[in-house]
Parts: sequence; C-alpha cells; structure tokens
Amino acid sequence: MTATTHAALQHLVAGEWITGSGTEVRSLNPARPTTVLAAGACATDADLDTAVAAAAAAQRTWARTPIHQRGTVLLQAATIVDRNAEAWGRDLAAEEGKTLAEGVGEVRRAAQILRYYGNEGDRHAGDIYSSPRAGEQILVTRKPVGVVAVITPFNFPIAIPAWKIAPALIYGNAVVWKPASTVPLLAMHLASALHEAGLPPGVLNLLIGGSGLGDGIVGHAGVDAVTFTGSTGIGRRIAAAAATRGVPAQCEMGGKNAAVVLDDADLDLAVEQVMLGAFRSSGQKCTATSRLILTDGIADRFLQQLTERAATLRVGDPTEGSTEMGPVVSESAHTTITCGIETATIQGASVLTGGARYTEGPLADGYFIAPTVLELPGTEADLWTDELFGPVLAVRRAADADEAFTLANDSEFGLSAAVFTQDLTRALEAVEHLDVGVLHINSESAGADPHVPFGGAKKSGLGPKEQGSAAREFFTHTTTVYLRGGAPSV
Repeated sequence: MTATTHAALQHLVAGEWITGSGTEVRSLNPARPTTVLAAGACATDADLDTAVAAAAAAQRTWARTPIHQRGTVLLQAATIVDRNAEAWGRDLAAEEGKTLAEGVGEVRRAAQILRYYGNEGDRHAGDIYSSPRAGEQILVTRKPVGVVAVITPFNFPIAIPAWKIAPALIYGNAVVWKPASTVPLLAMHLASALHEAGLPPGVLNLLIGGSGLGDGIVGHAGVDAVTFTGSTGIGRRIAAAAATRGVPAQCEMGGKNAAVVLDDADLDLAVEQVMLGAFRSSGQKCTATSRLILTDGIADRFLQQLTERAATLRVGDPTEGSTEMGPVVSESAHTTITCGIETATIQGASVLTGGARYTEGPLADGYFIAPTVLELPGTEADLWTDELFGPVLAVRRAADADEAFTLANDSEFGLSAAVFTQDLTRALEAVEHLDVGVLHINSESAGADPHVPFGGAKKSGLGPKEQGSAAREFFTHTTTVYLRGGAPSV
C-alpha cells in the first residue's frame, strides 16, 4: 500500500488531544484504496478508563450548568461546522465515498442539528399536573442519565454523531464516543468543533478503535447508557450486554425498505425519487430503498424508465462535482455486495441493469459497484430479506395495491417505506397498514429532519426514538415531584 501525506489520528480524552498506543488503524480513500487519508494508533483500555473517569467527573458540573449556557456551546459549534462545510464535506466524500454535494450537505445538516438542540433552552422543560390534595402541585422534571456511550456507523460520519451527541450534551450528559474506524477524520472534525466552541474538558471524549474498543465501552461499569446505530447483529448484542448491566440502550439497526408504486402514481416523480432512494450515497443508508414493488399496470413502463436512468448515472470519484454516485466504503463491503448480487442471480433473479463488476479503468481499482436493478421471481431470494447496504434494488410485481402493501410488510424490518399514489384513500391505507417508523408519500424512503422523531418499528429499532423532542426520552429520566408548602403565613 502506497502511503501519501495523511492526517494523524488522535483521540480527545479529558480535554486533551492524545496519540493512541494500540494497534494501527488507517482510513483509506474507497475510490483509490492505495491512498491513505488518515492513520494512527487505536485507543487502549487504559485510554477508555481515563475517558470514562473524566466524563463522570465533568458531567456533574456540566449538568449544573444552565441549559442556555450549554446551548451556547452547541450554537458556537454549529457556526464552526458551517464555516468548514466545504472543506469537511470534501474530506467526507474522500473518506466515506458519498458525492461531494452529499458530503457538504451532510456537514451542513450536522450544523443544523447542533443549532436545533442549541435552542432547547427555549422549549418546555417539564410538566405540571394537578394534585388531588389541597396546597400541592405535582411536577415532572427531567435529569440527565449520566455518562452516555455513543457508537456511530460509517455511513453518516458527522450527521448521525451530531444527532446523538447534541441531545446528550444539551440535556446535561457527558459522552464517550467511538465512531466507525473507517471514518475517523469526520469524527475528529466534529469533536474539534465542540472543543473549540468551549465544551469543558471531559464532557466529550473521542476514542477511535475497532470492535474490541466498542465492547469495552458498552461493558464499562462507568457508562450509564448506550446509544448505537449500525447493523442488526451488533445492535442486538449491544442491547443484550447493556441489559445484563441494567443500563438503557437505544439501537437503530437494519432496514429493508420498500418503495411501492401504484398504477395511478406520477411516474416521472416516482422514478426520480426511487432513483434517489436506491442509489444516492451508493445505497449505504439504513433508510435506502432496497425493495421496489410495482403494480402490474405500470410495471413495464416504470422499469424501462428506471433502468435507462440508472444505466446513465455518472459513477466515479466522489470528490468530482459531476459524479452522481461514488464507491462503497470498503473492500469488505464491496465483496459482500457483489456476492449478494451473484447469489440473487443464482436464485433466479433477472438483471435489468448493472450487476457486473467493473473490470477496466479507475472504477476497477476502487470499491465501485454499478447501480443494479434485479427483478425477483418470488420472495424466496435472499435479496428480498437480507440487507446488502449497497446500490442494489430488488423488484417484485403486485396485482393490486392490497398485494403491494402485503409485500411491503413482508420483512422483519420496519424502518422506512415510500408509497407513490395520487389516490388519497390509498395513501391513508398506507399510513394505517404499513408497519414502519418512517413513511414517505410521494418522496424517497430516505430522509430525516432533526425536529421530528426518527426510528424503526419491528426489528429495526430498540429503545426510544431519536431526534426532536423524542430524544429526551432516552437522554433524560423523569423525577415526579410532589410539591407542597407548609401552613400559609399570616
């Protein structure tokens, strides 16, 4: 592997940037895997102990800091993130693989999230209930849970950390954060913004490392709660480990999200939105469209338009402005996805576009996968049930809307779905019957705004929802106060 000038990885512990002493970790450019973007040593168990102790010590003072002062730090951090959006967005595109426009957009979204929670002090902080007893009121107040472990994935390396860390901090918690080791640059950028904004030492600690470090954080006696986004298998393991220690866990996990296009849909709109849902970010979103269900009346026309558009997508270096789809994040992801495509064809799927490996030029050197659409003969194929996390769309046909909704619900996951129809009755039926945490009518299945709840149904999520006011349910606990005075003074 040829190394170029690259960033030195560091960890933020107790307010100090330190060099690790564990095994080496490297961040590679997935478009050009011989290019090293960042390298350094992982954090050790000793670093973890120091970080947790620093978080516990700092949290008590941070929790007593007025919420408006805590919010000022988040607002200042948002300004710093916004100021660096172009440069950090380019780093994000190079490190994770999404296009430059998406990378810059994600950095700006992180600033938006910080700004949303930075204004939390202006929102209601508790509730008052009437008491059945004279001279008494019942107050429900909220307190931070303590030291929160934050474990985040590669696919949104600054936005997902922001939507976990910002509410954790504004509600008075301290954080020990382990990002995915494939995207340490953006983690360092976000941590540096909060550090520069005036966050007290120890309130946020950043540790970079592999799965062993994550296990150590989840099992650490000084950690009071764990929030995680990632694969279903790891999420279930984290939730089980947290339950063994009696601490709360919030896990956002897999999705096998369906887009349903009915006969009366606006086809041009639906084609464009399904394209975005399936292939933006190279399909590496938990809310990406990975299943497509078409009613018979429009199926042939829709697939012709979709495959023609997918075949012309500009795939290439994500840091180039004209690129519409970049690579997947790593060699292991590339292998898993290509093997999944091969398995689907063996199981009878018809390749409508894509499906083959790039064998020549720069696309063959990077972790690129062509936008792929596969029509399945039935639901028996693994591609209908298993999350590949790449630019691969599985298609089924349905006789009518009822069968289409049944197929959409045919998954152990229930994160997101999209329905395309101009019939209000059908749209209301979708709202009533599709068992998902996020439902889009006439827009792509991906997308989440910071002021509304986000999370999945069925096996896509465990614990309270994220974002908006729903975040309070995880990052705080309630204290019910029976408030009664003495005898009135004369």
